Amino acid sequence: MTLSKKEIDSLLRLVGLTRESELNCEQCLALVSEFAERQLAGKSVSESLQHVEHHLSICEECREEYEALRRTLEAVEEQDG
Repeated sequence: MTLSKKEIDSLLRLVGLTRESELNCEQCLALVSEFAERQLAGKSVSESLQHVEHHLSICEECREEYEALRRTLEAVEEQDG
């Protein structure tokens, strides 16, 4: 299997973003609602939630879940507001 230059660049970017301590997808999704709510409220993100932010920056699947949740929360806010 031969990787394209784009695929290699993407993999190298992800390797460069790797940290010693990272959340897996299950851990990220368990915290993503709190992360989204704090962001929408304009509140600061605690250190534990910074790990969520980092995971979302490298995991497309979790980022899609987060974005769907955020759109839902924004729609609820608009209805209540």
